[in-house]
This record gives sequence, structure tokens and C-alpha cells, in this order.
Amino acid sequence: MIDLTEYRESDTEKDRIANLLALLPKGTESVLDVGARDGYISRLLAERGARVTALDLELPSIADERIVCLKGDVTALDLPDESFDLVFCAEVLEHIPAPRLAAACHELSRVSRRYVIVGVPFRQDTRVGRTTCMSCGKTNPPWGHVNQFDEHRLVRLFPSCDVVQMSFVGLAEHGTNALACRLMDLAGNPFGTYSQSEPCIHCGAQLAIPPDRNFPKKVVTRIAHYTSKLQRPFQRRHPDWIHLLLERRPIAASTDRCLADTALTSG
Repeated sequence: MIDLTEYRESDTEKDRIANLLALLPKGTESVLDVGARDGYISRLLAERGARVTALDLELPSIADERIVCLKGDVTALDLPDESFDLVFCAEVLEHIPAPRLAAACHELSRVSRRYVIVGVPFRQDTRVGRTTCMSCGKTNPPWGHVNQFDEHRLVRLFPSCDVVQMSFVGLAEHGTNALACRLMDLAGNPFGTYSQSEPCIHCGAQLAIPPDRNFPKKVVTRIAHYTSKLQRPFQRRHPDWIHLLLERRPIAASTDRCLADTALTSG
């Protein structure tokens, strides 16, 4: 498993978290932190004076009297409309299966009284670092990231909100190509993200480091490496993360916009 303490000490992670917190509007009194995990972000939000509710699929265990812990599913939150001044959701949407993604974003908007902050990987090439499950033999995207986002897709997922601020963080690794990806699959994806806590998206088994490669697999791996490396001079680099501060539109304005969008689509 990845060491979260060591991970958070990296410069890239410090930059990502600092950028997210810089989006926090002044005067925010209540925050729902979706995907709270061990409560690291929840504590940082509480230090800024907010009353924080930390939510995750399993009930978080956070020993901090400023934070209320809650078990829940972001695709169907058991919370009233407009429950919080701000809903904070980072490192979550990339993990939600596509058929449930729109429902999750609707819920984030619904329980927000005014603001939503979201953070996701930006234009991630999920072929890089993918894994092979030793239980079912199927391939998995790195870190369980089943969704890819650019700014247009992310904004469209929140039709009832306006973008107040958009920011980008970091510089993503180079991508790969179909041939190199196929070769890595044949080699068993030996350099995948096997330290992740996310299980196989197909069978639910915990991922395990594959056995040592035999000579043919080493050859295939080397060819895949050079096949990917050859295209790097022609690839454009892009940011690693995209962060949005969204403001929920009044209900009447949201209805008018939806009607206008429907009319344009029908036309």
C-alpha cells in the first residue's frame, strides 16, 4: 500500500492541496468533504474555521471534535438539499463508474447551498501505469481511475452551476500509444500501480505484484518502452490536475438554462 504520509510530503502533492484550498471562498461556515479517507483534507478545512462533515463509503475514523464523520455514497447522498455552504470533492470522480457519474455530480450540486469544489486528473492517459489482476487476468487503469476528464467534460457534469475559478496544477507524465500499451499487456504490466489500495475493477480482488518476468516478457517490455519513448518528442505536455470552484445557480436560472439547452438541441 502507498504510504500516505510520504506521498503528502512530495512537492507535487503539496502543490495540489494548496491549490485546492486556495479556492475556498471566504466566509465558508459549513463544508461536506466527500471522499475524506483519513481526514487529512477535513482537518485542513477545519483549521480554516469551517464546520466539517467528513463522508466516505466506509465511516471515517477521525479523532477531531471539529469534524463529524458520516458514511455515505456520493451517488445517492442521504442528506437534505442545500445542507452545506460548500461541498468539497477531490480525488473521487475519477473512481466512479461512468453510468453513475452524472448522478454523483448531481448530488454534489444538490446538497450544496452555494459552492462546489472539485478536483480530478486532467486528460490522464490511463494506459500508463495500468495493472494486470492476478485473480481474473484482466487489466485495470492506474489507481482505479475509470474516468478521464478535460475542462469541457467536467463543466458539463455540473449544468446547474457556473464556473467561478478554474486552475491547473503540475505537469503530467508523457502518454503512451496503442502498440506500447498492447505490448505491456502481453508482458503482464510489470510497472503498474500495484501499491494502490483500489481493488480490481472487474473482480474486486486486491491487486498483487506480478511474478518476475521471464526472458520473453523482458524483451516485450523493452520493446514497449522504446516504442513509447520514440513518440515523446511529438507529444504535448499538459497539467496533471484540474480544479474548479463552482457556484450553484439559483433554481429559476438553472431551469431557464436547461430549457434553452433543450431548445438548442431540439433545433
